[in-house]
Amino acid sequence: MSMSDPIADMLTRIRNANTAKHNAVDVPHSKIKLDIVNILVQEGYVKGYEVLADGVKKTIRITLKYGKDKNEKVISGIKRISRPGLRVYAGSKELPTVLGGLGIAILSTNKGVITDKTARKEAVGGEVIAFVW
Repeated sequence: MSMSDPIADMLTRIRNANTAKHNAVDVPHSKIKLDIVNILVQEGYVKGYEVLADGVKKTIRITLKYGKDKNEKVISGIKRISRPGLRVYAGSKELPTVLGGLGIAILSTNKGVITDKTARKEAVGGEVIAFVW
């Protein structure tokens, strides 16, 4: 069965695993998903990841991050913005801010998949993939 929005599926898996307080979650591999997970690691929302190869199929195992006790979630919200039915683009002048700068917006630009802060520095716009806070 083919999936119509694999990025939304990955974000939903992370959200559900985070709510259920799992240590890790597995998602099917793709380059854009790997770029998104790299940003989540750099920004401190997840501990890390590893790519597992099982023959032809690859999987990304994402290790989730919590506070001092497991009741403190680092990711309090994750939301898909641009989707296949309604693409959302933002120019370099109208880049979104998430919760007044407390969260991040993940964008797909001609410079690759970057955060809104990096996009402001480089003065580029692109497709708004997701918000994380």
